[in-house]
Amino acid sequence: MDAAMLTLGVLAVAALLFATEIIPLAVTAMGAAIALGLLGVLTPAQVFSGLSNSTVVLFAGMFIIGAAMFQTGLAQKIGIAVVKKSGSDERPLMAALMLITIVLSSVSSNTATVACLMPVVIQICAAAKLPVSPQLMALAVAANVGGTITMIGTPPNILMSATLQATGLEPFGFFEFAWIGVPLSIVGMIYMLTIGRKLCPRHMVESDASAGSGSKEEAKDTRKMMICAAILLGVVTAMVLEKEIHIPMQMSAIIGGLLCVLTGCLNEKQAYEGIDWTTIFLFAGMLPLASAMEKSGAGALIANFVVGLMGDAPSPYLIVVAMFILSCGLTQFMSNTAAAALLAPIAISIAQSIGVSPYPVVMAIGIAASCAFTTPVATPPNTLVLGPGKFRFMDYVKIGLPLVFISLLVCVAVIPLVWPFK
Repeated sequence: MDAAMLTLGVLAVAALLFATEIIPLAVTAMGAAIALGLLGVLTPAQVFSGLSNSTVVLFAGMFIIGAAMFQTGLAQKIGIAVVKKSGSDERPLMAALMLITIVLSSVSSNTATVACLMPVVIQICAAAKLPVSPQLMALAVAANVGGTITMIGTPPNILMSATLQATGLEPFGFFEFAWIGVPLSIVGMIYMLTIGRKLCPRHMVESDASAGSGSKEEAKDTRKMMICAAILLGVVTAMVLEKEIHIPMQMSAIIGGLLCVLTGCLNEKQAYEGIDWTTIFLFAGMLPLASAMEKSGAGALIANFVVGLMGDAPSPYLIVVAMFILSCGLTQFMSNTAAAALLAPIAISIAQSIGVSPYPVVMAIGIAASCAFTTPVATPPNTLVLGPGKFRFMDYVKIGLPLVFISLLVCVAVIPLVWPFK
């Protein structure tokens, strides 16, 4: 059996395991890379090349900085201040909540952001006697769309850049995602403030939940908050000016993480705990698979098959739409990172086979992977708000499907303008 078929076989098994999560995602990813090594498709050095990839280092550093934001209370303080100033009216509260969530999710974990702000939202809704369900759904939506603004906002974004780099192409810039992420975030806010809010159930806060969320928090050190804010600002600024100051983004991230520990914003143990090791090893395992897809010709085989289904001369717009729908559909039931990792190398091969730029197609996949609105298991923020908001499965479908359709229209309109097909 040739290398392409062996790679496709490993890909199929990996896809099944990703979808069912019979074994942990990180184990599946690393197992796929090791299997390709044992089958002779990849060399031992290639199998473990993902562990030394610069994007993995970048993500690890930002995980530590994000952990420091929450450990020092900086994220909580920002969230409480913004949300409380909005008053007790439903729509201004939702707008303020979504805005701060989008900002925080663009530079830190969207899961941590939701976990941090959710008790605050519950408290405010209880005090103002407002339905908590619309606010919590808005919180989850904002966390998902906010992550699309920067490279580090969500794992699929950084994976898209890493996949381009792995196939010899220029990766996306740090803020390049904002060209589509900002319009998508604005549209998400408008949707929730108008249509989405009305589609939500109107459950009130239970007295037990209100009491539980109002427990006294540990006093936070203001000095450490200011130090953490300065570090975050410095790191983001360095990343924006990467080409001017000649300091790679991953180095800026690691320096920022080290400074968080050295200044006492968090201790060494907390820094280790702040790193999402599942994501790290998922990346490390999927990057060799992406490389194998390209080098073995497996990606080309899939590309030719998909292109054949689309006709002799498929429209680039059709490919963008097809990849968006496929990525978005998969991410509703499996890890968005895994879905993006599976599709990115295939998309590159399809684009190259018809002579168009792979950038708009890859960007569509990355953005679609974050449009995880229609199921409670699509993304951790959705799962977090399920219980407190008393949502049913069909609530997510009813609220999420129109937003997915709107997001598709935004992507089809904006992406080709920023990243032309030719």
